[in-house]
Amino acid sequence: MNTKYILLCKAVYFSFFPQSSYSDKTHLFSHAIFIIFAAKFTYMSVTQELAVNFNDTKLAYRYKTTSELKQAEWMFRFLNTPVIGALGKSGLKLAIQLGLPVKAAIKATLYKQFVGGETLEGCLPIAEKLAKFNVMSILDYSEEGKHSEADFEHAFNELYSNVKFSATHDTTIFAVFKPTAFISSAIMEKISEGKALNSSEEASWEKAKTRFDLLCKTAFEHNYRIMIDAEEYYTQEAIDELTYSMMAKYNKEDIHVINTYQMYRHDRLDALKKAFDRAKSNGYKLGAKLVRGAYMEKERARAIAMNYPDPINATKEQTDNNYDDAVRFCMENLDNLMVFIGTHNEKSSRLGAEYLVQQGLPRNHRNVWFSQLYGMSDNISFNLAAAGFNVVKYVPYGPVRSVTPYLIRRADENSSVAGQAIREIKMLKEEIIRRNKEA
Repeated sequence: MNTKYILLCKAVYFSFFPQSSYSDKTHLFSHAIFIIFAAKFTYMSVTQELAVNFNDTKLAYRYKTTSELKQAEWMFRFLNTPVIGALGKSGLKLAIQLGLPVKAAIKATLYKQFVGGETLEGCLPIAEKLAKFNVMSILDYSEEGKHSEADFEHAFNELYSNVKFSATHDTTIFAVFKPTAFISSAIMEKISEGKALNSSEEASWEKAKTRFDLLCKTAFEHNYRIMIDAEEYYTQEAIDELTYSMMAKYNKEDIHVINTYQMYRHDRLDALKKAFDRAKSNGYKLGAKLVRGAYMEKERARAIAMNYPDPINATKEQTDNNYDDAVRFCMENLDNLMVFIGTHNEKSSRLGAEYLVQQGLPRNHRNVWFSQLYGMSDNISFNLAAAGFNVVKYVPYGPVRSVTPYLIRRADENSSVAGQAIREIKMLKEEIIRRNKEA
């Protein structure tokens, strides 16, 4: 609760009840009425001071033309049609696998909505456009799940260029990478399970660790921040340990390395708290990116197929509770922790924003960032930015073939029963109608 509101409530209280006693029923009733009044007054004051309206479509879409809004509405309607959406996803996978000439069609639809461009330089116009409205960018090289050393080398070189490029542009605030872009998932699985590596695997792992370190070191040397994305359950232990070793090297004075916690896993809230204790005990600071998770169906299917306990929460409510508890924990420890609130959930976004206001902390606190994916939840991103909070969009880039797994996940997310599409359609339609009335 904001200190000035507490002081005001105390002043009002003692002016009314200077000698009050809890032994008197009348005074008990007076105490109860006062507490209700104070709580309501404080809530109203904080809500009014927060001044973020996620339903303000004028602010949310001011960077888009009406033509672009109509194209986006069409895309989300397509994804929200179960049969068409499913056929579209299946067709996309098959077309890419068969090498069919579908690149132009994909680039004009899914790619245009969710991807920034094919190259770092190609993303700059979008990053500059977003920055005009105080929304920064993360240029995300969407390469993952590679297997050959040639692929690993190519992906690493691109990521290394990404870190150096992003660190020298004011519109790009963080760098990010997926470990499976240049590390074998099979090797990380063995390490996560505590199995021994053979000599060839050991050599590959040592090379991977060197590459991992170089990316983090480069961010550190540029006084920059780099995030390591979470991946699937069976590789995450290896990723965590490698990331914490980087934090111990580069997060001693400031936070440069950031780990990701997928809160749809029932063990990650506890893992976050243990990571924080570990950081404090070893003299470094924790960087924590919070997401709900992106591999639920695959994780559950694998758990069934391989006969191990499902790592995913049984219900969405449990995931939501874990996520919000993680936000609260991080916000209470900002002296030694940086939190990156990556979510399309309005309640969770508001929770983080309200905490800053209630505690009288700067809205643009350097250790608190809000983020949504490019092409989604502009109502959260642009309204938070307009209210003075730190906001950044994840802007993926890469050739069509490389970003296909990412595009399929976005299609899955927006075509699910509890997905984004219905909400996106509603807000896009409202803004189109509003503009038509003003025309």
